[in-house]
Amino acid sequence: MENFFRFVKPKIKEATLYYTSLVENMKVLIATEKPFAKVAVDGIREVVEQAGYELLLLEKYASKQQLLEAVVDVDALIVRSDNIDAEVFQAANNLKIVVRAGAGYDNIDLAAATQHEVVVMNTPGQNANAVAELAMGLMVMAVRNLYNGTSGIELKGKKLGIHAYGNVGRNVARIAKGFGMDIYAYDAFCPDEKMVQDGIQPLHSAQELYSTCDIVSLHIPATPQTKNSINQSLLNLMPQGAILINTARKEVINEEELILFMQERKDFKYMTDVMPAADKKMNELFEGRYFATPKKMGAQTAEANINAGIAAAKQIVDFFQNGNTQFQLNK
Repeated sequence: MENFFRFVKPKIKEATLYYTSLVENMKVLIATEKPFAKVAVDGIREVVEQAGYELLLLEKYASKQQLLEAVVDVDALIVRSDNIDAEVFQAANNLKIVVRAGAGYDNIDLAAATQHEVVVMNTPGQNANAVAELAMGLMVMAVRNLYNGTSGIELKGKKLGIHAYGNVGRNVARIAKGFGMDIYAYDAFCPDEKMVQDGIQPLHSAQELYSTCDIVSLHIPATPQTKNSINQSLLNLMPQGAILINTARKEVINEEELILFMQERKDFKYMTDVMPAADKKMNELFEGRYFATPKKMGAQTAEANINAGIAAAKQIVDFFQNGNTQFQLNK
C-alpha cells in the first residue's frame, strides 16, 4: 500500500477513511477520440465493475473542452493516442493514474503528470504482434512494387535489420524467420545473449545495422535522443535497393533529409505507418517508392484492441488494490 498512498492526493486527513471512500466511489474514464471496439469496452467494463468501480465513457469527442469536462472528478483514465497534456492534468482534480492502452506514450506529458502526482503507465507488448504483422505486410508490399503489376523480388534470403529489439522487434523477427530472412538487430539496451538465444545476429551500432541490411524495420521510440536520428547520412549507408519500414514514430525521421536522400537514391523505398508531414509532396515525388497508411494502423486489430484495453483496466485495479506500479513511466 506504500506506493498507493505515495501517489494518491489526500482529500481528507484520515488516510483510512479516504481509502474506504475511494473504493466505494472510484470512477474510471475511457477517453478515446478513436474508440475501442465494443468487445474491448465490454471487457474493460467487466474488469472495472467487478472491482466495484464505476466506468465512464467518452468516445469520438470533438473538442478538447469535452475531455477537460469529462476528467474533472475521475480517479483513473484509460486513453489510446489521445493528447493528455498539462491542461488535462490541471483539470483532473481527483486523477491518480493514467494508462495508455498501447506501448507508445509520447502523447502524455509525463512531467505534468509527475507535478500533479499522477502515475502514468502503458501496456507494453499487448499490440506487439499486430504492429509486427503490419511491418511484414509493408515489406511484402514494398518488394512487390506496391502491387503495380510489375515483377518484384522475394523476402527469402534478404538481410533484415531490426532497429530496437523490444516487444514489436521480437515479433517481427519471429515472423520474418518464416519468410527465410537473415535477421540482424541493434538495440543498445538489449543484451547480445537475448538476441543470440532468439537466433538473431546482434550488431552494435545503427551504422553497422544500416550498412549491413537490405531492409530495416524501425521500432525506436521518439525521445530527445532519437528524434530526427534517421537522417541522410545514416540512410546513405544502406545498400542498393534498400527499404526502410517505419511502424514507430514519424518524429524519429528527419523528413527534410529523407526527401533529399530519396531524390538522390532512386532505388530506395520508404514504407510507413506514420504519415509524414510532407506526405503529399512525397507521393508526388516518389510514386511507386513511397507509401503511408492514411492513419496509424499498427494496433488496429480486434485482438490488439481487446488485449490493450483489458490490460489497462487490470493495471488500474492492481494499482489501487495492491499498489502495483510495474509499468509506471514517470518514476
